[in-house]
Amino acid sequence: MSKPLYITMHEADNVAIVANDGGLPAGTVFEGGLTLVDKVPQAHKVALVDIPAGGAVRRYNVTIGYALKDLPRGSWVHERLLQMPEARELVGLPIATVQPPEQTPLEGYTFEGFRNPDGSVGTRNILAITQTVQCVAGVTDFAVQRIKAELLPKYPNVDDVVALEHTYGCGVAIDAPDAIIPIRTLRNISLNPNFGGEVMVVSLGCEKLQPERLLPPGSIPIVDERNVADVGDTAEAKLDVVCLQDDAHVGFMSMVQSIMRQAEEHLERLNARRRETVPASELVVGVQCGGSDAFSGVTANPAVGYCTDLLVRAGASVMFSEVTEVRDGIDQLTSRASTPEVAEAMIREMAWYDAYLDKGRVDRSANTTPGNKKGGLSNIVEKAMGSIVKSGSAPITGVISPGEKLKQKGLIYAATPASDFICGTLQLAAGMNLHVFTTGRGTPYGLAEVPVIKVATRDDLARRWHDLMDINAGTIATGEKTIADVGWEMFQLMLDVASGRKKTWAEQWKLHNALVLFNPAPVT
Repeated sequence: MSKPLYITMHEADNVAIVANDGGLPAGTVFEGGLTLVDKVPQAHKVALVDIPAGGAVRRYNVTIGYALKDLPRGSWVHERLLQMPEARELVGLPIATVQPPEQTPLEGYTFEGFRNPDGSVGTRNILAITQTVQCVAGVTDFAVQRIKAELLPKYPNVDDVVALEHTYGCGVAIDAPDAIIPIRTLRNISLNPNFGGEVMVVSLGCEKLQPERLLPPGSIPIVDERNVADVGDTAEAKLDVVCLQDDAHVGFMSMVQSIMRQAEEHLERLNARRRETVPASELVVGVQCGGSDAFSGVTANPAVGYCTDLLVRAGASVMFSEVTEVRDGIDQLTSRASTPEVAEAMIREMAWYDAYLDKGRVDRSANTTPGNKKGGLSNIVEKAMGSIVKSGSAPITGVISPGEKLKQKGLIYAATPASDFICGTLQLAAGMNLHVFTTGRGTPYGLAEVPVIKVATRDDLARRWHDLMDINAGTIATGEKTIADVGWEMFQLMLDVASGRKKTWAEQWKLHNALVLFNPAPVT
């Protein structure tokens, strides 16, 4: 864009962000007469009026900080010039006060998915190999590479083989109350819809997280008669475990061959599956942002929010997360709760996380990264306002705690840390079959277990990372497209990706991050 341009979020704001690539020099004059006193980088804030020392700095019609000195009109407003507000107390909040207008159901949209024995639907057909402990990771990875090279070509209907590697399982206080979080996370990831109900476990043998504790009787779906341990009323699925310490294993290759032999049984069953037409209501979408900048809340996240509303209208499930990135907008969330019980559940999750941070002698301000600040986000308050818009405008109908499995439709708050990898891991455990990830600074984030649609907030990032970003929401800032345009583009791409008609860039390059379990319990 050639002419100087800034973007405001609300008529009551007294700052705006500079939209031009590369920022603008001091002396730049905008339409309307605003003149820059300082050079202002792209996405950073400029004062629209004189703001006195101690005065509130407002963006999104929210006080994001207080000026530490006089800030003349046209000056650069950044994090070193602001005092961050105190966090909103978790009392006296508006409870289920917003009644959004009834939205017309969005009917007739479908995708081609894999129907599972438990009724859930996968967007991919993957053999996942669960591990009870980090000790077996090297052996499992070696076996998986051989499975991909030697076995997978024989089963063309299977998309991939992934090892669910993690750093848990032993050397931990496994009976501590909070140990339930990593255990149920790994259990529920093993049952993700993209794995077709096929559960295979590699165990060492001496670990604290024994296979039967990870996947107790009754937790594994019955796929067919070959994985059933009994008959009639007592029928339940067998737990398929390869234990490396078994006496039968003599040498490393014996372990590898045992894993490969068991894997082939699962590959045969997965290969018999076929995609079928299912309604869009079978989508379970996790939305997340990482490497955020000040454009995140202007372009990509509002487009995700628009798409979120479309998905909810279509009857799908959408999860938004990241406790510290919504904590400063808790009043916005509790007011949108569908019931007082949902609002109270959100408050409980925020209070639990406040206490968790307090134990580490940090607060929510530790969330904001150097890259966030370089991208124009002054503090977690400003970041939170841009993050929340991913949730759209629908009522919030449910809340789940870290590691829990989602069991309902609609817009759900899934409580997670804001860390990209931990949030993604927990949304996998909740049962997501499609992931949307927005970024302004840029990150090659991906997951092996589920397709990840990447959305760029800026034209410049989309241009430079043209083979990593799936959607360019920067067109909203330039006026080429509206938020609705990009929201619909995202919705249609979701259906194509879920159907296997298109692959995301992360899938094409096979880029994926490791699973990172959230473990607030002690390590021994």
